[in-house]
Amino acid sequence: MHTDDTASAEGEWHPLCQASELLDSGRACSFDVNYAGQTCRAFAVRYQGQVHAYLNRCSHVAMEMDWQPDRFFDLTGHYIVCAAHGAMFRPDTGHCVGGPGRGGLFKIETTEHEGVVFWRSQYHLKPVLF
Repeated sequence: MHTDDTASAEGEWHPLCQASELLDSGRACSFDVNYAGQTCRAFAVRYQGQVHAYLNRCSHVAMEMDWQPDRFFDLTGHYIVCAAHGAMFRPDTGHCVGGPGRGGLFKIETTEHEGVVFWRSQYHLKPVLF
C-alpha cells in the first residue's frame, strides 16, 4: 500500500487515524478534503466493525451534519443523522432512510492496514495541501 500523504494523484491512500480511535457507533474522525476544488470537511466512523467515510455535507442542504463536534450517530447508534433538518442515513452505505435528504451521502473509500485507517483520493477528491 502506498501511503504518501503528500501525493494528490487519483487513487492514492492517505493516513487518517489510528484504527483504535474509531469505536462502533462512536465519535467520528473528521478531516479536510479538497472536493471539486473546494475545501470541505469529511468524517470517518466505525459501524458494525467496519470503517466508513463521507463528506460532511447533507444531501438535503449542503451543510455540515454533526450535532456536536465529531458526533453523527443518532441515540440508537444505528443511523447518521443531520443535526440541521433530521435527515437520517445508513452508516454503511450513506443511503438516506428518512427525513428531507435528497439521495445519499458522498462516500469516501477507506481501508485499515496495520492499525491505521486510510482514505483514498479520487478524481475530484484530493487531500488538502498546505
